Amino acid sequence: MKIGIIGGGSWGTTLAQVLHDNGHKTLIYDINESNVLKINDHIHPFFNLELPRDIKATTNLEEVINFSNYLLLAVPTAVIRDVLIDINKLLHKKTYFINVSKGIEPHTFNRISEIVNQEIDKKFYGGFTVLTGPSHAEETIQRKLTLLTAASLDEEFAYKVQQLFSNTTYMRVYRTNDLIGAEVGGAAKNAIAIVSGVATGLNLGENARAALITRGIVEIVKCVEALGGERETAFGLTGIGDLIVTASSENSRNFQAGKRIGQGVPLEKVFKESKMTIEGVRSIIALHEVAVDKGIELPIISTAYRVLFENLNIDDAITSLLTRDLKDEKSL
Repeated sequence: MKIGIIGGGSWGTTLAQVLHDNGHKTLIYDINESNVLKINDHIHPFFNLELPRDIKATTNLEEVINFSNYLLLAVPTAVIRDVLIDINKLLHKKTYFINVSKGIEPHTFNRISEIVNQEIDKKFYGGFTVLTGPSHAEETIQRKLTLLTAASLDEEFAYKVQQLFSNTTYMRVYRTNDLIGAEVGGAAKNAIAIVSGVATGLNLGENARAALITRGIVEIVKCVEALGGERETAFGLTGIGDLIVTASSENSRNFQAGKRIGQGVPLEKVFKESKMTIEGVRSIIALHEVAVDKGIELPIISTAYRVLFENLNIDDAITSLLTRDLKDEKSL
């Protein structure tokens, strides 16, 4: 089967190898000519590892759209609406979208599935599935064991994605019909990962990080339920599973970014010097706005927002969290 991949970054290129291993053909689109040249030289653009020789890339978006009626979206959520607008102009057949980016659009609270629905003409829209879960591209490219979840309102399409990406050596994919829960969980865990990194950068210790991750799960549950998802989903691969791998690993770009912030590096410099997209900061903005709009309490995420965008001193932020009213742990 043929799959077009929109975005030749760390994850998009890695998933091209997964699809190749499973016997499928891919063509990658990327706006960055350097990435395209590396891929066509059979080198992963981020990890400098050898790629299968028949994985190809192009800077021609129309070529990828003509290549397949299945498109895997692997671009930063900040640009995904613009990319979809460009894709829609070139569509001429029913197209199915598989998204692997994780985020919520600030101000609108739109999930990626909603943005796709808004920007793709209904006559060309075939369906949508998000493929998400605990996954570092650095490990998957080395074919280390990875478990993901395909979430879709269309069970047949979710099953199709399971078949596309699952194999018997290192990749297993589950499925769920809780699209909202899977999308929100993936975005919220990035926000908590930033804070976990900040705590590490401040040298607060393992106790603090464990506490942040645990209380972060509570906030993920609140976000999932507030936006219409199922509570149980937050405790699966797309919630707690993704949080564990993202909030405690040096391989996590969000954790690394938070760590540098905790070490005193300005946010603007962290963004400028990062080679990969840091989705967590954008998620902090969106979920803080969700908390205000829905009237829910997200102390970790909202305090992080105040530190990043309202110049709240980190020491004062810690004090504000520790001096909140004491409560039963089971209470949300």
